[in-house]
Amino acid sequence: MRETIKNSIAETVQDLMNAGLTTSFTDKELKTLGVNIPEVEVTAEDIKKIRESIHLSQPVFAKLLNVSASSVKQWEQGKRTPTGSTKILLELLEKEPHILDYRLTS
Repeated sequence: MRETIKNSIAETVQDLMNAGLTTSFTDKELKTLGVNIPEVEVTAEDIKKIRESIHLSQPVFAKLLNVSASSVKQWEQGKRTPTGSTKILLELLEKEPHILDYRLTS
């Protein structure tokens, strides 16, 4: 495959992913095209800001995320860091603070 075609395809696929559209490429195909799925980095300060932006205490925030209150406390103190899907969920909450409002029932 010519490099210019490969670059054009890679750019298009990256744009599709950035726009939130579903693609059916395998990890190997994405790597071949040079398309990256960036690692989510979230700091202790970020977690506290996210929690405070939705006006929740640590225990309520923990319940919303389905983790222990101790985990949230340790994340905010920088003693531990969230992993896996929790990091993705925190990233989503940072971008869309009300995305989990449906879980808060009266």
